[in-house]
Amino acid sequence: MATVEDPVALAHAIANCANEPIHIPESIQPHGFLFVLDEPGLRIARASANTREWLGIEATALIGRPLTELIDDPALASRLESLEEGDPNPFHLSDVRLTTGHDASTTFALMGHRYKGRLIVEFERAVDPSQAYDTLYPLMRTFVLHLQQASGLESLCALAVREVKRITGFGRVKAYRFDDEGNGTVLAEEADAGYPSYLGLCFPASDIPPQARRLYRDNLVRVIPDATYRPAPLLPAAPDRPLDLSFASLRSVSPVHLQYMRNMGTLASMSISIVIGDRLWGLISCHHAQPRVVSYHTRTACELLGRMLALQIEAKESHALAQRKLVLRQQLVHLLSAMADRDSVVEGFMCLQDVVLNFASADGAAIVSGEQCECAGSTPPSEAILALTRWLGEHSDQVAFQTDNLGRDLPQLPQLTEQAAGILAISISRLHPHYLIWFRQERVKSIRWAGKPEKLVDADSGALSPRHSFDSWQQTVRGHSLPWEPVEVECALELRNAVLGIVLRKAEEMAQLAGELKESNQELEAFSYSVSHDLRAPLRHIAGYAELLAELEGGKLSERGLRFLDNIGDAARFAGTLVDNLLSFSQMGRSALRLSDVNLAALVESIHREMAPDYEGRAIEWRLHPMPIVVADAAFIHLALRNLIANAIKYSRGRTPAMIEIGAEERTDEVIVYVRDNGVGFNMKYSGKLFGVFQRLHRMEEFEGTGIGLASVRRIVERHDGRVWAEGEPDKGATFYFALPKNHYSTLQP
Repeated sequence: MATVEDPVALAHAIANCANEPIHIPESIQPHGFLFVLDEPGLRIARASANTREWLGIEATALIGRPLTELIDDPALASRLESLEEGDPNPFHLSDVRLTTGHDASTTFALMGHRYKGRLIVEFERAVDPSQAYDTLYPLMRTFVLHLQQASGLESLCALAVREVKRITGFGRVKAYRFDDEGNGTVLAEEADAGYPSYLGLCFPASDIPPQARRLYRDNLVRVIPDATYRPAPLLPAAPDRPLDLSFASLRSVSPVHLQYMRNMGTLASMSISIVIGDRLWGLISCHHAQPRVVSYHTRTACELLGRMLALQIEAKESHALAQRKLVLRQQLVHLLSAMADRDSVVEGFMCLQDVVLNFASADGAAIVSGEQCECAGSTPPSEAILALTRWLGEHSDQVAFQTDNLGRDLPQLPQLTEQAAGILAISISRLHPHYLIWFRQERVKSIRWAGKPEKLVDADSGALSPRHSFDSWQQTVRGHSLPWEPVEVECALELRNAVLGIVLRKAEEMAQLAGELKESNQELEAFSYSVSHDLRAPLRHIAGYAELLAELEGGKLSERGLRFLDNIGDAARFAGTLVDNLLSFSQMGRSALRLSDVNLAALVESIHREMAPDYEGRAIEWRLHPMPIVVADAAFIHLALRNLIANAIKYSRGRTPAMIEIGAEERTDEVIVYVRDNGVGFNMKYSGKLFGVFQRLHRMEEFEGTGIGLASVRRIVERHDGRVWAEGEPDKGATFYFALPKNHYSTLQP
């Protein structure tokens, strides 16, 4: 048979094969015959065309006759009426003889079932009932006895294969399991001499089209006694109402499958489906080099074996799953305990890195909070992980995203595949880009196929041509990690829900603390305002009386007394300045903001002129860059800039020349203002103290000040929903920044 490899023709042939209506072939296999009965009356509505060979009467001559005329059994009608639509599997009603005059001595096994409103009866040559006992009882005795002793899936399948071969006599019996993609790997095999062995080989999913898999799932036993048979059509033809033979034992099979059998050197076959839940887990497949008939009783025994095997496999898989869940939940408890006991989820994540990796059987893991990324184990670079989270935020609305092939599913992020082949990403925030991510490295896999898994097209008919070779063919698969098991994803989602609960609890605690802190701050502001206001007058009196005493009685005081009097005056004036600053600081939190357009360039120029007496005689190089107009409280921003510029003047004392640079940078959502100097600078490890009240990084003897200026800057900026920070290096200067959000507009001015 000539074949072609045209991709378009192949795609068309595969689509036609997947759509082949194999459940309504309108014909049967000729090792038995079939009637469709009308009710009431049990009259034959349709019959298979091979009744002449079996009964010596044409099928057309049987149409319309009651079945009770052919079978002398008073109980037949009641047994047929007892068949239920809910169980469409054929039921052995009895062994009967038909009174047709052809060969009334022939006994047939009568099987019946109802499906989709049709009553279908099938007849096969009956066997001695004692053979059924001889087949079934040893099966139950040996198979059930050893079933519980089998330690794993392979040993279970080996036991089943051995028993099926013993009771059926097929030349080769194998059991294989389907993976998630539908490929079947042979786990156990028993074969006579001369039969090729397929143990350990893989059969591609394309060998069994989807509609055939559905039939295997629904109808547990399928037998083909002779792959060279000629199908017997159903009469009369009914193209408008084809008969659904999904559960019929005699249903004819696809010509493609028959050709597949012949290419394999198989003329007889039987399959026993292993169904767990509603899933086709695998098959026990029987092959014989010559035609071979399998009686209904033997098939029933094999069906029972398949059901028992499925139950035992399900029990072992359930036990293994329960053990895996137990381990995962133990690790889950450890993780949650660590996260709950630490100040943050990130800290808890990082302190139990081994548990985090073992939890998902991963090679690496990361926790991402916004633009911050903490990693454990072997992971891609942080930049690649952040690019992944941005992609997830833009393209995936799933709480959990998983793949075992990054190169296939995320080709737009090639930097990820250098360190990982699979990821499991869990969103741990409903509002922000926060993720838990696990990484698995590539696992190179070698697959031994039973023949090269390719399809060809018949050059003459254009139909799909089954494979001709089943010799072992090895394929190396790259780019994949181990797949993520459903239980791992399920427990990861449980972790997510628990983390959200921890974050919510911490947020509630923070909200409560914030409320208490706000109340305390309000009380402290009221106290500081009251104290500052009440101290201003006494301190001014002290300073004033000290000056008056020096003027009136200075001549009578010794030099030491005059020095003491000067110290009293200086201390009183410093205390007065401190009180004024405290009063101003407390008023910052109490006064309402008066927002208006503020020209920062004009404001800096005004402060520059205003402070000229403070740096008179000093060599200062001023670098004033263009500044924008912002929407803010002009008085407060004036005070903030004045404090920063005053600090730059003060701490650059001793530099010749001193350099003070003032500028701004516009961004999409904020304006950043900076004041830079080349003064004494500071150590960055103390940067967190800079903006606190009464926090000083230099001695008062070296640089005067009250320690409130930078705290005032922070309060002013935060009142505007902005932020402050600083950068510095000892003896190399410092830069102070504050950022204001763009409330309405901001335009750069020269």
